[in-house]
Amino acid sequence: MIEYRARVGLALSAAVLAGTMTGVVAAAPARAAGCVDVHVVAARGTNEPGGLWSQYKLGTVVGNPVYAAIDDRLSQSTNAYRVQYPAGYEQPASVQAGNRDLVDHVVARAAACPDQQFVLVGYSQGANVVDNSIGISSAGARVGGPIVATLPAELAPRIAAILLFGNPIRGVGREVTGVYADRTYDVCNDNDPVCDPRGKDWNVHMQYKRYADEAAAFVAARVRPA
Repeated sequence: MIEYRARVGLALSAAVLAGTMTGVVAAAPARAAGCVDVHVVAARGTNEPGGLWSQYKLGTVVGNPVYAAIDDRLSQSTNAYRVQYPAGYEQPASVQAGNRDLVDHVVARAAACPDQQFVLVGYSQGANVVDNSIGISSAGARVGGPIVATLPAELAPRIAAILLFGNPIRGVGREVTGVYADRTYDVCNDNDPVCDPRGKDWNVHMQYKRYADEAAAFVAARVRPA
């Protein structure tokens, strides 16, 4: 038995050496730390607090409650990323900074995590960030601007869902069209001055948490099983 094991070990060693010399054997790509089944990328609204005690500080009005609902609803593993941008009134610089960061982040994570799916979440100005990143210009809308970066077309199948709340482009008669249209959940409260062309009540612009469970169900119907 000892002699047999020795022969097998020698044979395997020779095979590995031969394969290495001929380029047949190659190391599998490393899976980056933090890879999950579903990665949520959220862009908060203008001057929206991130949430002091929340894990990812995605935004108190939309990002945090929506991510919590998604994580609770899905059986797949999840984590989240807060888009790094000013979320301020200096336009188009602010929304364009978010546009660049979102695209750069998703491209990098897609390369590091080949099996990972993405959910993009945007509230108010953050919805403009998402709009621009998928190729829908927010120029002319509140806290918007021209596109500076767009997600590569080859990543489109990995964007499982897009969730938009108080989306400013709706106030100028635009919406998400094209390849992402059937994967987009886009809600605007009546009389919201950011997304409703006739809106006048700023209080309703803060009332989007109530859609968190509905948005999570939308996501659950579109992500691949683990």
